[in-house]
Amino acid sequence: MPEWLSSRLPDGWTEWHLVALSVGLAVGMAALSLPIVGYVLNRLPADYFINPDAQRPIDRHPILKWLFVLTRNAIGYFLIALGAVLSLPGVPGQGLLTVLMGVLLISFPGKHRFQRWLVTRRMILGAVNRLRARSGQPPFVM
Repeated sequence: MPEWLSSRLPDGWTEWHLVALSVGLAVGMAALSLPIVGYVLNRLPADYFINPDAQRPIDRHPILKWLFVLTRNAIGYFLIALGAVLSLPGVPGQGLLTVLMGVLLISFPGKHRFQRWLVTRRMILGAVNRLRARSGQPPFVM
């Protein structure tokens, strides 16, 4: 183990402790992200990708709306940075998936077109519609 890393670890930690912690974090993040993604996909209306009215946010007080947008963007940028770190060689974790989740959270021009392109991939649309069917939701209308 490199000296700069071993000097930052608690006393008595070995490489195996670090590997166990890394694997535990990777499995924990994967186990946490799957239900969250499933919940969000089940909450979207079936016509989300073709109906512009379905994409509008819920009417809220303007301050709450901007606070929500700022918080969502901050979390999105954090996930992008975390995904970039997780994509480095030797760092366990789902780097590209984390970057993708971050990109889908932030606001940018063309985001909806990108989401529609992504979901219309045959394998992704099939998996998403199977997930929705298990929860009693109708499939997405493309």
